[in-house]
Amino acid sequence: MDTLDNLLGLLKIKVKRGINLVIRDFRSSDPYCVFKMGEQRLKTHIIYGDLNPVWDQDLTLSIEDPDLPIELLVFDHDTFTRDDEMGDADFDIQPFLEALKMHLDTETVPDGTIIKRIEPSRSNCLSEESCVMWKDGQIVQNMLLRLRNVESGEIEIELHWIDIPGAHHI
Repeated sequence: MDTLDNLLGLLKIKVKRGINLVIRDFRSSDPYCVFKMGEQRLKTHIIYGDLNPVWDQDLTLSIEDPDLPIELLVFDHDTFTRDDEMGDADFDIQPFLEALKMHLDTETVPDGTIIKRIEPSRSNCLSEESCVMWKDGQIVQNMLLRLRNVESGEIEIELHWIDIPGAHHI
């Protein structure tokens, strides 16, 4: 029960796809993503031989400190040598959490309502505007993250919140 003392809830990251990732092998790459937040580290499966991989995979982080940024690292899987870096990005979940704190009502908010817009800037890794919106009775945020420290590449993700009974609420 002690583990719930600092837990606010769970953040589900739907890792949708990669776009125009860099070649790190002979003609292609075998990309996978790693998400880090504090001591937590989650990894997608490897997509072999694809510069535009579709993961369509859900990863879940436990959120205790909402001020910690989430770091995304993309790697090319190699069998006999160290995996090659394919770029990185980080993102802030504060705008998403602010929308959750509004405690919107399913009865009064129309599906597809945009709650908050986050513009790309030098201080974030967004490729395009990211919208926090009301979709299918819950708050979601879509992001297209531009990878840093690499020639090209973007990763598309979607954030969802999971309340945990007994946890502190946002």
